[in-house]
Amino acid sequence: MPTSSTNDTAKSNGGGVQSLERAFDLLERMADAGGEVGLSELSASSGLPLPTIHRLMRTLVACGYVRQQPNRRYALGPRLIRLGESASRLLGTWARPYLARLVEETGETANMALLDGDEIVYVAQVPSKHSMRMFTEVGRRVLPHSTGVGKALLASFPPEEVRALLSRTGMPAATEKTITTPDGFLAALEDVRRTGYAVDDNEQEIGVRCLAVSVPDSPTAAAISISGPAGRVTEAATDKIVPVLQQVAHELSEALATQNQT
Repeated sequence: MPTSSTNDTAKSNGGGVQSLERAFDLLERMADAGGEVGLSELSASSGLPLPTIHRLMRTLVACGYVRQQPNRRYALGPRLIRLGESASRLLGTWARPYLARLVEETGETANMALLDGDEIVYVAQVPSKHSMRMFTEVGRRVLPHSTGVGKALLASFPPEEVRALLSRTGMPAATEKTITTPDGFLAALEDVRRTGYAVDDNEQEIGVRCLAVSVPDSPTAAAISISGPAGRVTEAATDKIVPVLQQVAHELSEALATQNQT
């Protein structure tokens, strides 16, 4: 009898873990699909049978992590916002020592940003010690097409996904140098892949240049950048700054991987 009870408990725990893994996988797939999907789409992408998906979605709806739309499709729910905001703040806290090192080595303001849906959100910043410096409020949201971090983050995306995102957001001009066509933006992403870094050259704000790189293997799409007056962040300075950005991004990636394992 004791053996049977232990086996039953193990089976129950195993089933609970599997359901939890499947539920998180469905949430990830919903996020990848833009936040709203139908059951048949989830079944096709996950390989799970419809009854299993329906059962898991009912639980997620009851918990507030998913909501059912009037058209019967499912969308990510409002309770995820609090979790996401808390996780973003924590990620920014972990990143601050690395951003501080960027400031020490480059002299310019250092930032960390995430891709949240179709927008870029800044989650951490360490300001330059110069009297003339750039300042971006933590929590600020911008569109990706006019930022270095946006280019760095989208460079790994398939072109069709980038075009879909741009069609949803539009490409308003922040300055006369902002890229405002999908083809122009895709060409800029090709430059990012070729060089290993992204540039915002007066595209978000006149007189400001930004250099950015993605954080490899980050648990969520993240990029770090430095920003400063165009008179200081020159082409000559770029050659010195980019290797520092890439090294710090690599070290931050390793630190985040260690946090995930603890």
